Amino acid sequence: MLMKAEHAAFDTPHMQAAIMELQGLILQHYPNTTFDVVHGDDPTGIYVLATVDVEDTEAVVDIYIDRLLELQIDAGLAVYVVPVRPLARVLASTDPDIRELGE
Repeated sequence: MLMKAEHAAFDTPHMQAAIMELQGLILQHYPNTTFDVVHGDDPTGIYVLATVDVEDTEAVVDIYIDRLLELQIDAGLAVYVVPVRPLARVLASTDPDIRELGE
């Protein structure tokens, strides 16, 4: 039997607990991470946008992916985590000619 994902609402106790747990996992390794929690629709759910100043966001994904899958599959929560790098980090890693266009 397939479980239908819980309605994506911020205010359910399960969703609040899941968001806090996922944020906590990331903060243990990256204490300067900032978060935005937004409603998304592709797919429909709650998106935790984690801004982390790292070279490669895959290292961040490795921290939470197992627990996120448990929350999605076993608990039926429509919660997603998207690690992003700060704009300054992205610009610093681009080609110098491209950086000049933004100035």
